[in-house]
Amino acid sequence: MPLLTRIRGPRDLDRLSLEQLDQLAGEIRTFLVDAVSKTGGHLGPNLGVVELTIALHRVFESPKDRVLWDTGHQSYVHKLLTGRQDFSKLKMKGGLSGYPAQAESEHDVIENSHASTVLGWADGLAKANEVLGRNDHVVAVIGDGALTGGMAWEALNNIADAKDRPLVIVVNDNERSYAPTIGGLANHLATLRTTDGYERFLARGKDLLERTPVVGKPLYETLHGAKKGLKDFIAPQGMFEDLGLKYVGPIDGHDIEALESALARAKRFGGPVIVHCLTEKGRGYQPALQDEADRFHGIGPIHPDTGLPIKASGADWTSVFGDEMVELGKERKDIVAITAAMLQPVGLKKFADAFPNRIYDVGIAEQHAAVSAAGLATGGLHPVFAVYATFLNRAFDQVLMDVALHKCGVTFVLDRAGVTGTDGASHNGMWDMSILQVVPGLRLAAPRDADQVRAQLREAVEVTDAPTVVRFSKGAVGPAVPAVGRIGGMDVLRAPGTDAPDVLLVSIGALAPMCLQIADLLDKQGITTTVVDPRWVKPVDEAMAPLAEQHRVVVTVEDNSRVGGVGSTIAQALRDAGVDVPLRDFGIPPRFLDHASRAEVMTEIGLTAPDIARQVTGLVSKLDGRFTAPAQAVDSVEPARD
Repeated sequence: MPLLTRIRGPRDLDRLSLEQLDQLAGEIRTFLVDAVSKTGGHLGPNLGVVELTIALHRVFESPKDRVLWDTGHQSYVHKLLTGRQDFSKLKMKGGLSGYPAQAESEHDVIENSHASTVLGWADGLAKANEVLGRNDHVVAVIGDGALTGGMAWEALNNIADAKDRPLVIVVNDNERSYAPTIGGLANHLATLRTTDGYERFLARGKDLLERTPVVGKPLYETLHGAKKGLKDFIAPQGMFEDLGLKYVGPIDGHDIEALESALARAKRFGGPVIVHCLTEKGRGYQPALQDEADRFHGIGPIHPDTGLPIKASGADWTSVFGDEMVELGKERKDIVAITAAMLQPVGLKKFADAFPNRIYDVGIAEQHAAVSAAGLATGGLHPVFAVYATFLNRAFDQVLMDVALHKCGVTFVLDRAGVTGTDGASHNGMWDMSILQVVPGLRLAAPRDADQVRAQLREAVEVTDAPTVVRFSKGAVGPAVPAVGRIGGMDVLRAPGTDAPDVLLVSIGALAPMCLQIADLLDKQGITTTVVDPRWVKPVDEAMAPLAEQHRVVVTVEDNSRVGGVGSTIAQALRDAGVDVPLRDFGIPPRFLDHASRAEVMTEIGLTAPDIARQVTGLVSKLDGRFTAPAQAVDSVEPARD
């Protein structure tokens, strides 16, 4: 009977021998490859933390002891060891989350998937234990990539201030976040990894002790059990010592015995301790180890034997942006690019290959990226900072006070905007078009297709006196949605065919195909509709108010929070212009959305063509009999522009 099937909780590990633990580690890796290859998910990071997770749950007593993960994508093994072994619907509706989830288990403390936060959590929990007189332990597992984030160092500064407050920080050092970790911290950790003074010391000691009668072999074994702790005296761990933190390591992150020894000593210490573990991302799975890009950090369904995708993916929004960046780089020497430890995920790998001296990977440090971009712009360049929409939230103050206040020409490109689905609440890019509305001077574009990504990116980098934002969705990009005309700066996607149309339907970004479907459904109900794409949703186009006045009702549809979003902004613009036309805004409700496919989430929140058409039909029917059409007809529509 496989050992894994006997594990229903962490204490089931206590009765296993070291040999059985090694067997269990192998079974877990086999399980992960088999399960995640079917569903997709974060495979590489979890293959690397198998022994570490086993050791953590052997030494500490979760959930009494709080074990925290940063980021949570490396928690699959933790799920397996805490009784969650049905991975058949991983990241799907009704299945396990790809991150820790409080609703799943009492062993999941924080639902983090934004990096560099765990040390702040740990500091607060340790302080709570102190105030309430509890002897529970707090363990924070943080990847070396997450240590590039400024929040981690703010927390370390506070943690180190309390010498007698127990807190164990486990640095999972695999030299990577998504891709290889960069920066000064990475160089320091590399020094710790490669220091061979201890190895030479131990090798000489082994030869000597093995020749010593009676006590030699037991003494060597004792030293071997504590071997990594000797690096406290031999390796250059001064950075951590200068902070006042006890340092243990580096430890072989795949040696369960050494890990347990180090963690047990850290547990007994009675103050803050850093345990530095060296792990191998993708360990035990050759296709992952051969993937130099990101060691199968995040994958879709693959063939488990080869690691190849089950199906070839078509062109996606990210690659369209990445290809256009290369073209811009060829044309303009002032174009530079910035990424926050996500060179490949945000599509900048080709730009980096073509222009290696014009790309800056700042680590998981979005705030620094924004301020550095302001400096680059002030220095005469035009920086393009590509980042997931959800992660721009972290740099809002810098966008506002450093970039916008100083009128810096910086372009922010927001990938994975709107409902992303399977990664859950923290990864939906549903706040950007709300929070950025308050930034003076900022201009925000929402392209509807690949052609518009290219066109609006080019328009954005022409702006030199204000921040610009270009946001687009996750996944495959559909066919082009042609314009039939233009009014002001807005593309007309469907003309009403009448001088007295009922509905002005304002389509935002990638929802254009759905909005055209809504118009078709309304047409079958005898409701005439004009569909426009504003292209630039901030500021509101000056032609919007007079166009809205020529319709009975205005409807906005956006892949963003309804609160403070584009619909709200257009409503305010109409009020300011004295246009008294009913407006109905459709978007994402102000709540956190559970993980599911994008289509399932959109259905759940009512952001589908049939749902919207049904509500608009009801709204128009209420207006019948008490609406007087304005005397003027819809302005003539200009021919579509190239």
